[in-house]
Amino acid sequence: MLIRQTISARPSLSVSGLLSLLITGSLSCGFPKAPDMTPQVSVVTVRTADVPVYKEYVGQVYGFQDIPIRARVEGYLEGVHFDEGRPVKKGQLLYTIDPQEQQAKLARMQSGLAEARITAVQMKNDLDRIQPLADINAVSQSDLDAAVANKGASEANVDAALANLRVAEIELGYTRIHAPIDGLIGRTLAKVGEFVGRDPNPVILNTVSAIDSVRVQFFISERDYLSLVREVQERGGSNGPGHNAKATFELVLADGGLYGEKGRFDFLDRNVDATTGSIMVQVSFPNPTGMIRPGQYAKVRVRFDVVEGGVTVPQRSVREFQGRQLVYTVDGSGKVSEVLVKLGAPHNDHFLVTEGLKGGERVVLEGLQKVRDGAQVNVMEPTEPSAE
Repeated sequence: MLIRQTISARPSLSVSGLLSLLITGSLSCGFPKAPDMTPQVSVVTVRTADVPVYKEYVGQVYGFQDIPIRARVEGYLEGVHFDEGRPVKKGQLLYTIDPQEQQAKLARMQSGLAEARITAVQMKNDLDRIQPLADINAVSQSDLDAAVANKGASEANVDAALANLRVAEIELGYTRIHAPIDGLIGRTLAKVGEFVGRDPNPVILNTVSAIDSVRVQFFISERDYLSLVREVQERGGSNGPGHNAKATFELVLADGGLYGEKGRFDFLDRNVDATTGSIMVQVSFPNPTGMIRPGQYAKVRVRFDVVEGGVTVPQRSVREFQGRQLVYTVDGSGKVSEVLVKLGAPHNDHFLVTEGLKGGERVVLEGLQKVRDGAQVNVMEPTEPSAE
C-alpha cells in the first residue's frame, strides 16, 4: 500500500504538454529555419547587333595544279628517283623506263634517214645527167619527167625520215620522266620491274600537286547562287563575285576548326545542272604551310547577308522539346516564362533568333534543368553577354 500511494502521488505529464515543452525548447535554443529551396540560375541579357548570315557547303580540295605523271611509252619501269609524299622541283627526274626498245628504234630511224639521203643524192645526179640531154632532145620528155619526179620523191623521203627520227628521239626522251612543276608528289602507282604504259598496266604513275594555294569546289542551289551574286554586287560593286569578295568565304576543317586564311572567288561553272538544280563554285585559299591537302573534304562557309539589329542567344540557352525550340526568360520578380523561338543560322556559339525575342530579355543560361514555366528562381549575376 505504501508503494502504490507514492506512485500515484507523483504529478502526471500529458503528451500535449510534452510537445509544448519540446517546441518551446527548440525555439529557445535557436535552431535554424528550413533552407530556401528556390533554384538559382544564371541569366544573360539578350542584345541586338548586326549579324552576318552564313551557309555551309561540303566541298572537295584540289591542288592549285594537279598534274598526272603518265608513262608515254611502253616498257619496264627501271627506276623510281624520288621520295613519295615529298616536294619535288620542276625538271627533277622521277622515273626511268627501260630505253632499249626506243634506242633500237632510234638507230633504225637514223639508218633510214641515211638511206633516204643517199637515194636523194642519186636521184639528183640522175636529173643532172638527163637535163642537158633533154635540152637537145636526146631523151624523151617522159624520161625527163620521171627523173624530176624521182628527185622530188627522194627529197620527200628524206623529210619523212627526218620526222621519223625526231619521233624516235622524243620517244627515247619519254623513257626519262621529269617533274613538270614544283609541287608535292604522291604515292607511286608502279614499282620497279612492272610493265607500264599500256592498259591494263599502269599508265598514270603518280600526280604532282602545287599546293601553295588550293582550290575548293562545291555546289550551291540556284537560289543560293542568286543570293550570293546580289550580296557580292552590293559589297563589291562588280558584275559577279570577284576580288572584293575575298572575305566572303571561310573554310571549316574536318575537326570543326576554322582555317586561318580567307578564300578568294575563282569562278562559277558555265551552267546550272538541270538534274540537280545546282551550280559549281570554285574558291581558292592560300596554303603557305601546306596543311591543306588535295582530296580533303571541308565545309565552305559562305556569307550571304547581314541581318541588321539581329537578336542572338547562346546556343546552350536553347532547349529542344518535341521538335520545338524554346528558351526560358526571367522577369524582374524572378518568375520564369517559357518562350517558343524560331532560330536562324548559327553565329559563332549563338543562334540568330527570327521569332520569339525582341532583345533586352533575360534568358536562363545555366541551370536549365532546374526551371519550368511559372517557377520562381533566384537570379545570379549574368556571366556572359550576347555575341555582338
